[in-house]
Amino acid sequence: MFVLNNAWNNVVRNKGRNILIIIVVAIIAAAATIGLAIRQAAQTARDTGLSNTTVTAQISVDRAKLMSESQASASSSSTSSSGSSSSSDSKPDFESMRSALSDKQLSLSEYQKYAKASSAVKSTYYTETTSLAATDSFQPVESSESSSDSSSNSSSSSSSDSSSANTGNQPSANAPDQGDQGSQGGKGGMVQQSGDFSLVGFSSDTAVENAANGSFTMTSGEVFGYTSSSDGDVIISQSLATFNNLKVGDTISVANASDSSTTYKLTVVGIYKNTSDSSQTMDRPGSSTAADPANAIYTSVSTLKKLGLDSSSDSDSAAQLSFTYVFANKDAYETFVSDVKKAGLSSDYTVQSADVEEYEQSLVPLDNLAKFALTLLIIVLAVGAIVLVALNLFNIRERKYEIGVLTAIGVNKAKVAMQFVAEVFVVTMIGLAIGVAGGAVASVPVSNQLLASQVASQQSQQASQQQQFGRGMQAPGSSGSSGSSGSSDSSDSSGSSGSSSNNAGTSTTGQAPAQPTGGKMMTRAVNYVSTVNASVNLKIVGQLILIGLALTILASLAAVIVVMRYEPLQILADRS
Repeated sequence: MFVLNNAWNNVVRNKGRNILIIIVVAIIAAAATIGLAIRQAAQTARDTGLSNTTVTAQISVDRAKLMSESQASASSSSTSSSGSSSSSDSKPDFESMRSALSDKQLSLSEYQKYAKASSAVKSTYYTETTSLAATDSFQPVESSESSSDSSSNSSSSSSSDSSSANTGNQPSANAPDQGDQGSQGGKGGMVQQSGDFSLVGFSSDTAVENAANGSFTMTSGEVFGYTSSSDGDVIISQSLATFNNLKVGDTISVANASDSSTTYKLTVVGIYKNTSDSSQTMDRPGSSTAADPANAIYTSVSTLKKLGLDSSSDSDSAAQLSFTYVFANKDAYETFVSDVKKAGLSSDYTVQSADVEEYEQSLVPLDNLAKFALTLLIIVLAVGAIVLVALNLFNIRERKYEIGVLTAIGVNKAKVAMQFVAEVFVVTMIGLAIGVAGGAVASVPVSNQLLASQVASQQSQQASQQQQFGRGMQAPGSSGSSGSSGSSDSSDSSGSSGSSSNNAGTSTTGQAPAQPTGGKMMTRAVNYVSTVNASVNLKIVGQLILIGLALTILASLAAVIVVMRYEPLQILADRS
């Protein structure tokens, strides 16, 4: 009791020095509180951001792996046949790589088999996309002069010429350069198409909602059905209907892209308008009007099957299949990845989720801030510990005579040392309490201000990259209704990310600048996490108490060592 009373009296007596220590500890505690709160918020956002949000995924061909293995195999064969010759100057074995990539498209039954192999799958949907050629009575929407001339020549001259041109540009269903595009087409699976129109067959309303060209609204009529009774029913864009002077109930005639002598009769049951419709078309040299969202004809997969154009068809116009798996959350998605491997999915394929990838990308500024918070925390604790030890050592040197008197009258050195430990503990805990209170109040606004700076920095960096490469212009239709699945994927995924961010106590901010994809600009919507709920909870308080105890022990250890080395008689002799 004597030790504790004496410690408290010294705390009260030496107010100036102890207030300085309290201020130092409070600053350390406040900085540590903010740093720990940021790190916990970042981890929470990562762990729970997609826990209550629907996640979609596709199985795609691992092209990089297949090409790498093919090159290694070809190089090994070349080396063994020609001794130790170097293959660095040899031509790539294109045939070998084409062979490795061919026939890798999974069939519909295989996709469905993997869906049944995992209980984690909530639902599935798929689309099948093929090309169709124009006829004299039904022409695609075209805005460029060259395409108009081409269309005019096509319709007035022999249709076989048009068919021949289309056939030359039309990849087969199993072409190696499309083997994984169809499988990872994402929310609708649009692939690069030749021909005049793209005919997209949907398996369900969910597939329609995730169309590659973006969401749309019906201006007249209604959406087709999915049973055989609705075979031949299609919906067309308002632009296409206006261009051909069509209305609901009219019949259109289209030709097979590989054989113009084969035509199909389709009934227009509805006219739709894309939410972000663009009046521009894909006017790049060599591009097909089928790539223009305005020339997309929507129907059911049942219709494609009846026409003999579905993905299982053996014809050159067989559709490209895009199959999507839907999961309740990220954990279910990760379970599916494990389950399909157990079910026999070859290592030539990978399971990818645009939703997960987009959400990971949205966390980049937050991750950067978390790294900064960790660095700040380490620096503050290191500097704070050094300052506390120095102050404690100065305190002991000033009270050297007091130590000599106490030990001379019979007080054990250990008790004297404990007195200094108690003093440091009391002062440290007071400073810690003040620092935690201040940090708790400041953690949310300070964290969000720092995060806003990180987001601005990230967006500025991407904008600077675009400027440097001269890619400030967007491609036609990239404002939300691009013909690429990548655009719709990111839009849909970022939407999921946004909702999931709210579930994790975070919110998102505006899109990052458009990113270059495949030689043209695509709008890649990245909703960066812009605010976090970096509040202080019991876990952080517990961590701060441990930090306070560690600082107390570190500062007290120096005091104990010094006190134990003092000789009381020598101290008194020096004093006198």
